[in-house]
Amino acid sequence: MVVVLDTVRHPRPRHPEKAHRPDAPVHKKPDWIRVKAPVSRGFAETAQIVRANGLHTVCEEAGCPNIGECWEKKHATFMIMGDTCTRACAFCNVRTGLPGALDALEPQNVAEATAKLGLTHIVVTSVDRDDLDDGGADHFAQTIRAIRARCPETTIEVLTPDFLRKDGALEKVVAARPDVFNHNLETVASRYLTVRPGARYFHSIRLLQRVKEIDSGMFTKSGIMVGLGEERNEILQLMDDLRSADVDFLTIGQYLQPTRKHHEVVRYVTPDEFKAYESMAYAKGFLMVSSSPLTRSSHHAGDDFAKLRAARETRRPR
Repeated sequence: MVVVLDTVRHPRPRHPEKAHRPDAPVHKKPDWIRVKAPVSRGFAETAQIVRANGLHTVCEEAGCPNIGECWEKKHATFMIMGDTCTRACAFCNVRTGLPGALDALEPQNVAEATAKLGLTHIVVTSVDRDDLDDGGADHFAQTIRAIRARCPETTIEVLTPDFLRKDGALEKVVAARPDVFNHNLETVASRYLTVRPGARYFHSIRLLQRVKEIDSGMFTKSGIMVGLGEERNEILQLMDDLRSADVDFLTIGQYLQPTRKHHEVVRYVTPDEFKAYESMAYAKGFLMVSSSPLTRSSHHAGDDFAKLRAARETRRPR
């Protein structure tokens, strides 16, 4: 008898925790969900700079629909601390599992790529690193300082994890003085156990509130997806919760299902509904609101930051 051994190494699935879940329905996208294919020269040049510096971007890892538009303009959102997340959110396309060690050269590489891309505003995000004592807060701070040293005129926006049960972590990031501190709620409170089971809604609200307590002049920002089964009144309550934490900037975008193993798109919200949410958010006191089907946290971040600063100046007592 001949025994044939299978010596082919099968690649590890991107989301092993979802592999045995039943397939969720995939619904046809409406006409208003349309994006340009990423084929421009600017896109290729951005990709080359990202690769040359050994960096990851949330644009690629999360499958952002705006990657073609943003990379054509050489706008990329860097994702630090590797490409593997310790959490397993039902909506997210970032790889999950046990991450590797931090790259000590990454802060400098991010700063170098920022300079090569000529960015006047940079967004830095990360995977969740629950395996680290400080959740990666010191790595965020090092990256901010490296960008400041290499590109002193560039404004910096961080999009951080929630640092759940990581005492002192938030303070490390705020002490490094980013221009914008962003932490996304992602969805309404009632959907957390299904959509974001590793997180806690009111902890995230408190995190954003704490930023303003430490540095009242720092801009704060948060974002959500719609189409996950939330109700309109829950979105309005979320807006009130964020305003109670003095959050300045709210983004609202349509959830798009990465694979059949991810959470179903319960509903495609119409452009008119997005405009209505924008009006309601401004009425509740946000300085800046971006609400549309293809809105994402870092989409048009540089232009939006300029508008955010202008809005604050307009409201300042004379």
